[in-house]
Amino acid sequence: MAFRITGLSPEPFKHLYGLSDEALKDFGVLRYHVSQDTGFPDRIEMRDAKRGETVLLLNHFCQPADTPYKASHAIFVLEGALKPYASINKVPQVMETRLLSLRGFDREHMMVEADVIDGHRVANLIDRFFSNPNIAYIHAHNAKQGCFSGRIDRVSE
Repeated sequence: MAFRITGLSPEPFKHLYGLSDEALKDFGVLRYHVSQDTGFPDRIEMRDAKRGETVLLLNHFCQPADTPYKASHAIFVLEGALKPYASINKVPQVMETRLLSLRGFDREHMMVEADVIDGHRVANLIDRFFSNPNIAYIHAHNAKQGCFSGRIDRVSE
């Protein structure tokens, strides 16, 4: 089953780029200077930020629908990121290297199915979820920290 993984649009975050640390605090946002090549997964470009880059830690509504599954959690965005990741049938490395929790939602944004899997095997679980015609889209979360990792949509063939 064909699938598309997309990063977040940078539009909701652009106004934060370049603000002082004090101004960021007014938005509940923290800036981190990346000191290692893993541990700071950007949700726009869907990659680990590299040493020397800066990321913003902020709260993001990953499931904004007005259902019992409405949810938000902390995520990192690469400061200055402008082009969101998008790929068909390819799992980005930032997902492959982590333990993931997948949550399949129907068109009414209700959770239909959920499971946890090693990121290297996530494509198999995506196929299994999308074999259920009631699942309209999937959210991936990092299983340990719980932060939103990315959205996965069914691709019409």
